[in-house]
Amino acid sequence: MSIAPKNPSDAEATPAASAAKAPEAPEGDKPKKEKGGKGRDGKDGKDSKDGKEAKGKSGKGGPPGAKKKTKVAPDNPNFRYIVRVAGTDLDGLRPAALALTGVRGVGLRIAEVACRMASVNAKEMIGNLPEPTVDGIEAALSQLPTKLPPWMLNHPSDRTTGEVHHFFGPELETSRRDDVNQMKMIRSYRGVRHERGQKVRGQRTRSNGRTGMAAGVIKKTAKEAAAAAGKTEKSGGGGAAAPAAPAAATPAAAPAGEKKAGTTEKKAAPAAEKKG
Repeated sequence: MSIAPKNPSDAEATPAASAAKAPEAPEGDKPKKEKGGKGRDGKDGKDSKDGKEAKGKSGKGGPPGAKKKTKVAPDNPNFRYIVRVAGTDLDGLRPAALALTGVRGVGLRIAEVACRMASVNAKEMIGNLPEPTVDGIEAALSQLPTKLPPWMLNHPSDRTTGEVHHFFGPELETSRRDDVNQMKMIRSYRGVRHERGQKVRGQRTRSNGRTGMAAGVIKKTAKEAAAAAGKTEKSGGGGAAAPAAPAAATPAAAPAGEKKAGTTEKKAAPAAEKKG
């Protein structure tokens, strides 16, 4: 039993003291801490992890399903999405220099040179260029043999005329076909290799560039045929019967008495010769 305090001030202090002196709960009754508590930002661990995954997928912390922005054509009423140069359709949204590389026989260096010759910005979208300007680029490509050194061209010397050319577009395939046919006609080494469909420039052909059936298949069939032939020879059946040998070829078996007599005569003959 608790004794009542004499003074009222002591009465106010007793509850606090009793609370302070209250017995502690045993360790087994203490509440356990929950896993996955809040992080530094005050968010749950799962939420923070999901946020990191979303940031990693989007690249810049945006939503996970965000896509790259597509190129939008400028507000040009005469913009062309497909531009035709040297018989080839080019993407109008690409820069002029990069779009010209879609033409066969035109690389990035040649494309930049053609843009300079036609006074065109190489970074401008080719769809924004008017048609006369595109025609000027095509004309600049045809004037490359007179403006560039031979080492920059794809046909520095013609076999018959000795002229310098730079073929592009459909002309490149035609000139290549003519060169191969000429090598076949004169029966040069490269022409013969072209005819056989083998490597032309001295590459190895043991492991790569084989023509016809695979060697492994041929070897396998040959082994199977040899094994089948060996089985038939061992068994002796299956095939045609071997012809019997004639009777005259094999000598008749002599009786045992004659064999012994013959041997004694042969041994006696040399002995008589030695005595004489």
